[in-house]
Amino acid sequence: MASVSKKLLGQILLKNGALTPDQLDQGLARQEEQGSDRRIGQILLDLGFIKEDDLLGALSEQFGLPYLKSLTPEMVDREFIAKVPRNFAQANCVIPLKREGDAAIVATADPLNTQPLDDLTLLLECETRTVIAREAEIINVINIVYEHAEGAAEELIEDMDAQKESGGEKVFDLSEQAAEDLMDIDDKAPVIKLVNLMIFQAAKSRASDIHIEPYEKELKIRFRIDGVLHNTLSPPKRFQSAIISRVKIMSNMNIAEKRLPQDGRIKIKMPDREIDLRISTIPIVHGERIVMRLLDRGSMFYGLEELGFSHDKFERFNKLIEMPYGIILVTGPTGSGKSTTLYGALSRINTEDKNILTIEDPVEYQIPGIGQIHVKPKINLTFASGLRHILRQDPDVIMVGEIRDLETAEIAIQASLTGHLVFSTLHTNDAAGAVTRLIDMGVEPFLVSSSVIAIMAQRLVRVICPQCKEAYTPPAESLREIGLTPKMLKDGAVYRGKGCDHCMGTGYWGRSGIFELLIIDDDIRQLVLDRITSNVIKKKAIEKGMLTLRTDGAIKVAAGVTTIEEVLRITQEEVFEI
Repeated sequence: MASVSKKLLGQILLKNGALTPDQLDQGLARQEEQGSDRRIGQILLDLGFIKEDDLLGALSEQFGLPYLKSLTPEMVDREFIAKVPRNFAQANCVIPLKREGDAAIVATADPLNTQPLDDLTLLLECETRTVIAREAEIINVINIVYEHAEGAAEELIEDMDAQKESGGEKVFDLSEQAAEDLMDIDDKAPVIKLVNLMIFQAAKSRASDIHIEPYEKELKIRFRIDGVLHNTLSPPKRFQSAIISRVKIMSNMNIAEKRLPQDGRIKIKMPDREIDLRISTIPIVHGERIVMRLLDRGSMFYGLEELGFSHDKFERFNKLIEMPYGIILVTGPTGSGKSTTLYGALSRINTEDKNILTIEDPVEYQIPGIGQIHVKPKINLTFASGLRHILRQDPDVIMVGEIRDLETAEIAIQASLTGHLVFSTLHTNDAAGAVTRLIDMGVEPFLVSSSVIAIMAQRLVRVICPQCKEAYTPPAESLREIGLTPKMLKDGAVYRGKGCDHCMGTGYWGRSGIFELLIIDDDIRQLVLDRITSNVIKKKAIEKGMLTLRTDGAIKVAAGVTTIEEVLRITQEEVFEI
């Protein structure tokens, strides 16, 4: 390893302009509080003062080591894979890349951790030279080069088939409990390997849900990626019982009970993060159907700035969440990003002078500094009962995961009328429909008009893949359907994705929000008091400048964020004619 520079890391960051003197002083003060074993680089990273590139670049300069800004599987010489155990590489976040002369080049994200580098010298039976790379890229390369990539599950199914046909080893050993580490599967029974690889493949594909669907003559496994279901694996029908039993064992369900729906949870370790899975089973004609919702505990929820708000809408919503009291509702179907928006809002107003409490089903993300309650209906901890007790905790801001009944709605309204800011969600098609929904529940119109200050409907549209994005001239009919004219487009073109390996041929990568923000002003308040229909309320709001979901989607099409087809798919049931 190169000799250590006399220059301190903080001095290098200051010289490079990545850090200010005040930020360095704050970091050093935090290090003194937490102990000298906490490295200053990691503290500055945690505080958000520097980026990972800044830190790795400074470490490169400090130690005189090369910094690889891009690491790919093609850089790894496969001769090393047999000599270095996968678990060792994952645990220490190191990967040998290639041989140069008598030495092996080794990538690490932490050049200060020298013990694994010394161990690699023994494993590879040669000297090592270190280069620095991003931790996430090292982990990704480890996963790929050790052959835990797409296709491993299909190969395993073929092996299981062959073993079953030949009467070989026992395929389904269901006695073992769930593995702590998802990828530690070398010595597991084949069905355990298959389920683990299925979850791994789903997480790697950015899937939000795994569907295990039994039919009369087949078993289908589908992943929901960017809101759309995709067929992935099709294990033979005779493996159905073992696969379902394995999932139920992992989630602590009763495997003998096949007549009633069940719910469960699994916590698993990926090489680079932890993932929670919420499991739901229901009995259907041909067996039990399972849906597994993946909640990535290692990923941060998005801030409001990243959700897809236009500048104007972001400024208006930002002012609303700073209000001292009132109810702000976010509406939309399941999977439309309502919780993400509320988490972003809470995170933005989460300051030391506010007491923020939430009651949710479930708590999807844990936010430091906020008290979060998970509802438990079996012990009568419902939204309504939990909300009633929250009010005795002197809160400033309250988030109710969902208003499902009159009791919850009335307590939330009373909370807002007594000086609390309340966030919640409703399942309605548009913003104006939330007013009708509350009144249909039994809430008096005068209570709705005096407590609700804003309602925002939202949907998630898929974003065009940046790797295969291309411009094209759309038919005039498509533009008319979405509410655009050629003059509204830059150069008269819109964009779409051709489909590539990066986006698995879909043409899309990730999602962004489209929004319809209804602010309850005096005119809208009077319509609510008069029990006017939601269509009239929506018409009035549009006259006053509200953009509908489809209009907001059209703006994103013109900006090259998404496609005409995607906006029509998401908003086709919400066409509004004045």
